[in-house]
Amino acid sequence: MLKATDLNITFNAGTPIETRALQGMSVTIPSGQFVTVIGTNGAGKSTLLNAVSGDLEIDSGSILIDETEVANQPVWKRAGLVARVFQDPMAGTCEDLTIEENMALAQQRGNRRGLSWAVKVSQRDYYREQLARLNLGLENRLTDRIGLLSGGQRQAVSLLMAALQPSRILLLDEHTAALDPRTADFVLDLTN
Repeated sequence: MLKATDLNITFNAGTPIETRALQGMSVTIPSGQFVTVIGTNGAGKSTLLNAVSGDLEIDSGSILIDETEVANQPVWKRAGLVARVFQDPMAGTCEDLTIEENMALAQQRGNRRGLSWAVKVSQRDYYREQLARLNLGLENRLTDRIGLLSGGQRQAVSLLMAALQPSRILLLDEHTAALDPRTADFVLDLTN
């Protein structure tokens, strides 16, 4: 369950360009629900997602994930609870790393990591299996740099990466907006 109560976020506080992005915003979303947030440009949709994920600090309010207050937790601490796919297919992945390296990092989301990690054979087989489900032929490209993929391929892999490690909340920020209609339909089918 996600419960955000009385969220307030102000950008550029105390300046002539001060903007109140969220003002007293509250929402409760029960576990297992698929919710779409709709609003005009600048309404605060992405700001809300950034606040929930920890990418943006709130000025005041409360954010509970399964009864745990997370509003003061940094993004790395929330990573075990919150998975995310961004609007931009280039965000959420490291373009200079391979597909399997990106997947290995995603699989460790929320866990402590060091510099000694390596992709094991068992992981490689698992990643190949998962990529085959996409029907994009990526299962044989594990060692290719993810930056070489098309936007649609990269977004599909990002969605897969978000699901590699269990989370309580999956945030999708207009994850099909930058894709052509056919690829957007494909990614939406994957989402469901």
